Amino acid sequence: MSPQLTPGIDVALLVFWAFVLFFVGLVFYLRREDRREGYPLEEEISGQIRNPGGVLSTASPKSFLLPFDQGVVTAPPGGGRDPFRIAARLTDRFAGAPYAPTGDPLADGIGPAAWADRAKRPDLDMEGHFRIVPLSTAAGYSTAAPDPGLIGWPLVGADGVVAGTIADLWIDKADRLIRYMQLDGVGAPALVPMMMAKVDRRRRRVVVDALNGAQFAGVPRLDAPDRITLYEEERVQAYFGGGYLYANLARQEPFL
Repeated sequence: MSPQLTPGIDVALLVFWAFVLFFVGLVFYLRREDRREGYPLEEEISGQIRNPGGVLSTASPKSFLLPFDQGVVTAPPGGGRDPFRIAARLTDRFAGAPYAPTGDPLADGIGPAAWADRAKRPDLDMEGHFRIVPLSTAAGYSTAAPDPGLIGWPLVGADGVVAGTIADLWIDKADRLIRYMQLDGVGAPALVPMMMAKVDRRRRRVVVDALNGAQFAGVPRLDAPDRITLYEEERVQAYFGGGYLYANLARQEPFL
């Protein structure tokens, strides 16, 4: 069989143009699909909505069936723009200028304290059980020796002020590790990320330098005493992450 189909066209040329057409179609497909989240765009200064429309507009809605009868998620979600506005202002009149908080940045979700509006349901393991639970309710789980149990130890903030006492540990049954520490107190549980803690065995205390002692009172609380939703995890992590910038004024200034 001759690879030349006509005096001006051969198999190699057909393969090349087939690849070019496929690649162009792939670019259009990806540009439509990536508009399922975060679109339409909005001008920072004027607030004007920008929607390109046409062939580059958002792809048709797609539904995803969640495991263990948790429902269906549709992307892009209906309802248009996000219903909230951040409590911050532009520091200058040009696109890309930094934002300065106008309230409490830890609670308002500004900068490193920002959070995503995740699902208000707990994360599940491969068997459909709650993945993150209190150690006191997890049968068959315990702190491995010779590691300290931490329960009853004081928790200290960046300023050396005691924020409270550790009342329980929340474990990740899938990854077999401690995710959060629960502070004592009445009402809904207040959790502290374990990954931001330093265990001081000599002084038998736990230090979390993300926040000052008094700021632990504002940690987002859980709705249930024995479970944490994906949204609540996002809020807790954002609150502590934002503390590395907003816990005090000295952290917000440049080093030089």
